[in-house]
Amino acid sequence: MRATLRWAHADLRTHRGEALFLVSATAGIVAALLLAVALFGYATNPWQRVFAQSHGAHVWIRTGPSADPARLAALDGVAAVSGPFRTSAATLASPGARASVELRGAGAEPPATGRPLITSGRWLTPATPDGVVLESSLARALVAGPGDSLTVPGTGRTVTVVGIADSAEPRYRPGERPGTVWALPAQVRGTGERPGQLVGLLLTDPDDTDYAVQRAVTLLGAGAVTDVSNWKQARAEAQGDTRLLGQVLGLFGLGALLAAALAVYGAISTRVRGHLRDISVLKAIGFTPGQVVRAFLVQHLAFAVLGALAATVLIETLGGALPGRLGEAVGVWQGLPGHTAALPAVPVAAVLFIGATTGLAAWRAGRVPPVPVLPAGKAPGGRLSGPARRALGLGLPPALVLGWHRAFARGPQTPATIVRLALPLLLITVALSAWTTIARFDSEPEHLGLPSALTARADRGLADREAAVLLDGHPQVVAAHPGVEAAALVPGQTGTIALRGLGTRERPYPFTVVEGRAADGPDEAVAGQGLLDLLGVQVGDWVRMTVGGHPQVLHIVGRSIEPENGGRTISTSLDTLRENDPALRATLYQLQLRPGADPAGVRAELTEASQGRLDIHEVTSPADRLSTMRGVVAGLIAVLALIGLTELSTAIGGSVRDGERDLLALKAIGLSPRQITAVTVTAVGCTALAAAVAGAGLGVPLARWLIDTEGRSSGIGAGVAQAPSPLHLVLLATAAVLGAIALAALPAARAARRRLVDTLSAAA
Repeated sequence: MRATLRWAHADLRTHRGEALFLVSATAGIVAALLLAVALFGYATNPWQRVFAQSHGAHVWIRTGPSADPARLAALDGVAAVSGPFRTSAATLASPGARASVELRGAGAEPPATGRPLITSGRWLTPATPDGVVLESSLARALVAGPGDSLTVPGTGRTVTVVGIADSAEPRYRPGERPGTVWALPAQVRGTGERPGQLVGLLLTDPDDTDYAVQRAVTLLGAGAVTDVSNWKQARAEAQGDTRLLGQVLGLFGLGALLAAALAVYGAISTRVRGHLRDISVLKAIGFTPGQVVRAFLVQHLAFAVLGALAATVLIETLGGALPGRLGEAVGVWQGLPGHTAALPAVPVAAVLFIGATTGLAAWRAGRVPPVPVLPAGKAPGGRLSGPARRALGLGLPPALVLGWHRAFARGPQTPATIVRLALPLLLITVALSAWTTIARFDSEPEHLGLPSALTARADRGLADREAAVLLDGHPQVVAAHPGVEAAALVPGQTGTIALRGLGTRERPYPFTVVEGRAADGPDEAVAGQGLLDLLGVQVGDWVRMTVGGHPQVLHIVGRSIEPENGGRTISTSLDTLRENDPALRATLYQLQLRPGADPAGVRAELTEASQGRLDIHEVTSPADRLSTMRGVVAGLIAVLALIGLTELSTAIGGSVRDGERDLLALKAIGLSPRQITAVTVTAVGCTALAAAVAGAGLGVPLARWLIDTEGRSSGIGAGVAQAPSPLHLVLLATAAVLGAIALAALPAARAARRRLVDTLSAAA
């Protein structure tokens, strides 16, 4: 064992750079996998914790004011009922912010089912009749806390925040979903408009959610139900982008682990071919095949263990200090029950995988005979091919021709080297595609379902015509599309979807249609992927839904990209909805701005011009929620680059050793040391170029498939993927080739100037 360790130590001193690359790459891979585990835990457990502690309801049903939702307590499968609560719609404003809210009447004691979890302040009391409790996401949007006063625009009323609470219900989303405000019943009756009721159902079997909703709607009547949401939708929304970030980290972490394992395999295999004589000497002095295998295995396992240990210590000690969502995820994950098991399991699994690959390559070293023999009649470098001879006859530089020949005339070693080097480049191409896709939501939102930058809603004191004139009159507004959005019961009455009427036939709304065509005729509509999957329909089908007790039948003529509501949205023109309800009026306006306009500035100017009678919000973009992913992608590219450098160093060592036997012949035909150096450098550069072309060529379609698959599963739909520009791909290939040439220059120059006796010894 001592001899084995001494040989491994001597070999390590000879290959310090390669060892550093392997340790750094392993550390980056394990760190990525640990962060992926942390993000998965962070995505699921906070919502699950709130749901369990609050005894959350599995179904929330909103009805009209005249319904009797208390009857739902008698349904089979309903374990408990939360409410019913009286509700009304209102707007709350704080200095510099305002939000649409749903006021919910509650007593002096929080409900037993669906109980809000107070995080600061206290619950409602009759001693403070104007007191309210804000849901935490709404409180963050209003920058409000206990003791703050909020105004109700247009009424002269004020409310006092007495508490902040967490809830397992869907969160507040500006311009899309109102925030939840708990208030005493008397205040709900005296404040707001559009009165209604809300009831929550705790089911004995959560898997029967759809059936329970169907029975509840049948009992109450479709005309009485205005909206239905369930625990699955709330959980998916809470996990949302955090789970996607974890999937990205996990996918790239596993891909990088595979690339690192292949790099280790290639390094050992190349070293075995270059050290056949040394291994034979070891066997001649008494080393057994098992000892030879252990020498390689111990050395590379030590590299893997060192990198994994470094990553584990860094994530455990400094992970909570990472910026943004990553730091929050690590902090939450460290307090979860599964943290203790996952923390050692991930690095151990990575080390075992690298060890298995190392053992396979080291096994080949153990089979080397004590007297290595080259296959009879087979020259190490191979004969010059016909194209190479013709290229020399045409007067091309010998260094270029011979370098190209050496790169692609090494038998099965050539494609193996190209594949190992192409894998990290392929993953880098996929990472760049993810980066450009995220950036596209900022640069080309109109092509990704976000043609409008602002959403405006008029208060009761502002007439529709006056609001339209005010919005269209702003010089930075290209178009103000009137619209309405309502919850519609799906066929079977198992849930609700979003039905939107936007624009008119004279001024149609520019939906992003990626399949089929735009809706320009009577009863025509476009739908998101989430809705198509939910209803099991496709473009060309007719669908029937119920809106406010009235049936609405639409013909889906196209699929549009829908970044919000999980794609469970069907959109048509406002004129189409008015054919079914002539009294329907616009409740919102989607504002298209001129290129280069500042949405925040336009919002401020319109709010001032309307004297606060317009509630205007900026349209949220997925890019805002995925900003953390850009830093993650940059870190993954750095890890993959380290793996690529490791494989490059292996390829350079193999090319230099392959050229040692040709050195005498090259000198004999008159090549100078500089030309001989150019042969090796050209060989390495050609190998890197082939790997870069293969990596980019396969990476672009793979990235498009992965991103579109994720788009379909999330409900947004396929068609959002954006490949890196040809310039970026060329820069990636150029960087790979120039990096290979720069790394190969020094060892190639040293080999070209070796003494004659060393050359003869190497060729022996």
